[in-house]
Formats: sequence, structure tokens, C-alpha cells
Amino acid sequence: MRTVDTVGTALWTVYVVVPADVDDDAVPSGGNTYDRRVCAGLASIGWSVNQIPVAGSWPLPDVAARVALARSLDALPDGAVVLMDGLVVCGVPEVVVPEARRLRLVVLVHMPLADEPGLMPALAKDLDARERATLHAATAVVATSPWAARRLVAHHDLAREKVYAVAPGTDPAPVAPGTDGASRLLCVAAVTPGKGQDLLVEALAGVADLPWNCVLVGALRRNPEYVDHVRDLIERHSLGDRVRLLGPSAGDRLNGLYSAADLLVLASRTETFGMVLTEALARGIPVLTTAVGALPDTLGHAKDGTVPGLLVPPGDVPALSAALRRWLSERDLRHELRAAALHRRAAVGGWAETSRTLASVLGAV
Repeated sequence: MRTVDTVGTALWTVYVVVPADVDDDAVPSGGNTYDRRVCAGLASIGWSVNQIPVAGSWPLPDVAARVALARSLDALPDGAVVLMDGLVVCGVPEVVVPEARRLRLVVLVHMPLADEPGLMPALAKDLDARERATLHAATAVVATSPWAARRLVAHHDLAREKVYAVAPGTDPAPVAPGTDGASRLLCVAAVTPGKGQDLLVEALAGVADLPWNCVLVGALRRNPEYVDHVRDLIERHSLGDRVRLLGPSAGDRLNGLYSAADLLVLASRTETFGMVLTEALARGIPVLTTAVGALPDTLGHAKDGTVPGLLVPPGDVPALSAALRRWLSERDLRHELRAAALHRRAAVGGWAETSRTLASVLGAV
């Protein structure tokens, strides 16, 4: 099964367990994008990639979904290398752990299960314990940033040598011309509590005296109650003509929204990488985001040390509103951040690098 390419890189057959909606444009997510892109990237460098989509309400599947996952794993040959999306497998150690005795399991953790905001404490504790059991049984664990890798090691008491950081890539993109350099605000994220759109709407209400408009782009089906809450906030603050809840977008339509954006805004409560930051920076768009998780590292800085955006404390609506006011009111600040974003653009890594790094991890197991 093992071969060697012309540059001496070990190539293997890999089975990849992903959510069944991985290709569904109606429910886009950073995790699904990562899964799709690394499958394509591994195949492009010579790997035999066998994708196994598994339906279910992960990470809390019903019995039928558990049985389907168990059958899929049982059908794999002994010694197979299996890359598994943590959303699918981290909540079901009773299915995964027994297979670790005969399969080489690599768990890809996009976000720790207990980090989802709004979980009842008892459920969060249970999911956390389930995830710990799954990760300890795995041959290797892949996190999407160095920050996330360090946190998994510390939180779950994992051996450092089995946890790897493999950051997402970003496609090259032309520089975004923007609109007027200030007023077009863009938020790209699934509309869920973790992404903080409610905080953003509250902060925007605090700068209603200034000219701006904001487009919220992202899946609406993941948490309908929260979507209704965000809509209520928009109506309560009389922002219906200035804040558009657009729903999911991809391809040329999403590229067009980025092209028109003057500032990307992300008010996340938790984040293990923040792919939309690098997507914005690849276009030279400055960023306003929260200093939570991996986001400060993802934002990074240009070669001259300048930072291509503004960071505010997570959950701090007054601070977010004040930063928006600075952006909208201070022309020199906007020019500085735009220049830094254009410099930072050159350092944003691509998906080919992500796939090569992941290939080295899979080869090592």
C-alpha cells in the first residue's frame, strides 16, 4: 500500500470520515471547507483518498447514525489510516475506541465539543469526557492552529508528540477594491452563538449615528432559535435597512461580497483558527475581531510589525462598538490598517501547504 514519490515523500491510502453535509452549500462551515480541501489536496499529490460521509446529528447522533458509523469503520481493513472529523467521532467513543486497536486513527479537531456556547453544563461535561476518551485512543490528533494544539494537550492531558497543528489554507484572491474605504462592513460566519452576531448587532446599534451598512453572511439552519434572536435584535434597534442577514453564500457571489467589503468584522466568542480572517487578508481587507482563542495569531502582523486589524475583548459590546467608531471616524487609522492588510496578504498560506503538512502527519502514523 505504501509508495514513494519522486521527492521521497511517503504516500498512503487514507480513509476520511466526514459529516454527510460536507458538500452541502446550504450549511457551509470552516470545518466542511477544510475537510473538502484536504481530501482534494491529498489526492492531488498522489494519495488514494476514500471519503466516508456519515449522516447524523453530530456530535449527538441517534442509534441509527451510531450503527452506520460502526459499520463503516468495521468494513475498513486492519491497519488502515483513517482521518476522522472530530465533530463526527469525538462524541461516540463507544464506537471509535474499540476500533483503535486495529486501525490507525487520526482525529481532526476543528473545535472542541464542549466549546460550543450555550450548552447546558451537564451536557458540556459529558461531551468533554467523551472527546477525551476518543482523543486518548487515537494514534494522532490534528488541530487547526498551534494555539488549539496546545490547548488540547493541556486540557485533555495528551502526549505532546501525538498532537499536530495543521492550519487551514487560503486561496489566492485579487485585492478587494472595497466601497468607499470605510462603510461597507462584512461578517462571514455561520449564524450561531459562537460567532457572536448578536454582539455585533448590539455594537452596531451604538454607532447608528455614523454611515455604514453591514452584511451578515452564513448558514441559517444550524441554530434557528439564535437566528430568530439576531433578527429580533436587528428589528429592536431599527437596523433593518442597514443590516442584512443574507444566509449562506459561496463562489462568485461570496467573492463579490468580499470585493465590496471595506472591513471584515468577526465577534466570535470562541475560535480555534478563524478562516475568514485569512480569506479577508488574502484580499487586503482589514479585520476587526475578538482577542479570543487563535484569532490574534491568525490575524498576525505584516513584516514591518504592523497589525492588519483591531482586536477587542470577547463578549465586550462597548469595546466592539468603540472600535467600530474608531474605524468609521478615523481616516488615518483606516489607511494604516489597509496598508498593513496589504502587506500581510503576501504571507497568507495556501491549501497546497496545508495538504503537504497533513500528508506528513498521516505518513508518520
